[in-house]
Amino acid sequence: MNDFLPVNCYPSQKEASAEKIFNALELGAWVQLLPPNQKGFLTLPGNFPQGPGLLLSSSGSSGSKKHCLHSSENLDKSANATGEWLLEQGFLPETCVLFNPLPMHHVSGLMPWWRSRSWGAEYISLTPDLMRDPALLERSFRCLERDVLKPRLISLVPTLLKRLMAHPLGLKWLKSFSVIWIGGASLSPELEKESRLNGLQLAPCYGSTETASMIASLTPKEFLNGKSGCGKPLQDVQLRLDSEGTLFVRTSRLAKYLLTKDGLRDSCDCDGWWESGDRAKIEFGETSQHLTILGRIDLAIHSGGETVFPEEIESKLLDLVKVHGLPVESILLLPIKDPEWGHRLSALVRFKTEISKPVLKGLLDKLSTLVADWMPAEKPFSWHSCPGLMLNELGKFDRAKWSNWLKVNEQI
Repeated sequence: MNDFLPVNCYPSQKEASAEKIFNALELGAWVQLLPPNQKGFLTLPGNFPQGPGLLLSSSGSSGSKKHCLHSSENLDKSANATGEWLLEQGFLPETCVLFNPLPMHHVSGLMPWWRSRSWGAEYISLTPDLMRDPALLERSFRCLERDVLKPRLISLVPTLLKRLMAHPLGLKWLKSFSVIWIGGASLSPELEKESRLNGLQLAPCYGSTETASMIASLTPKEFLNGKSGCGKPLQDVQLRLDSEGTLFVRTSRLAKYLLTKDGLRDSCDCDGWWESGDRAKIEFGETSQHLTILGRIDLAIHSGGETVFPEEIESKLLDLVKVHGLPVESILLLPIKDPEWGHRLSALVRFKTEISKPVLKGLLDKLSTLVADWMPAEKPFSWHSCPGLMLNELGKFDRAKWSNWLKVNEQI
């Protein structure tokens, strides 16, 4: 059967969304998961495979929309692999309690519910309103004190983690978890340090829509001992790098196909390897690999004959800002076409507090001075104060959105 059923996933009604997904799959349909109020718009090609399965939207940082086709079996395999990882940490999956604050139309918000079904574990959905009120959040689950017989698990993006840690009761609530998977974006050195000082059981991980969520994870013990990166691959995953450092992944739970504006195409090559689009580093230990993600390949630009990776420079800049004690909350570097250079970088800066114009100009000048001795291709040629600069619900910058912002705003 290749009927197509759209399901809108409302953050405040996750149980209802989950029931609709389950019922549609029982009918043998393909289920497209959508954000609230968005209409299903896909036209299925004639060669569309038989259902049931799920269509999950995915777009790389380049903004090219596509849908990943996942069978129920793929999601079961993903849940089983995560369950094996938990067993290695000494937790029985079926005894765990899974908390889910993430949107269900994304794979990161779908999988906590799916894992609970697969493992027979308790599942608790968390609404955005609850996540915005740490005091109410802590009060609501105070009766579920940390219990070694019922380990608490949660997946967060760095934005949510930071927001909760900023409130004493939010921090207290986080300390009740046995595993806090962190994905979506890399942790800042500052947030890593603060999390370790507070003894939070963080497990930074890596995954994608194409791989049905997590494929590698650091353990909480490794994190608290000072290790960074995304840890070792899960038991059903193989990793390799090409000569440019691009990460390739092979696993039996890759999306069956990708549905793009041009129709269906395979998600991997003839040998089963999927090209992630991420630059990575793999360290080889005696018994396992250790994965570190360096940034997106498709964000690389050519500037004055040099290949530049904006995410690496953002990280370098934030480290410099921290050393000099500047009140910078976040920095985003965007490429601007230049007839001589090919592209040049422009910087959007969000400061921690509202700042008057005279002081603002001084701070932007200071930032420019800090990078004066950098390679010309790495130095932003313009600096913009952007008070609204925020990560999206998955903890990433919507670079297309902020590029549009840059086009209509004057340089300060």
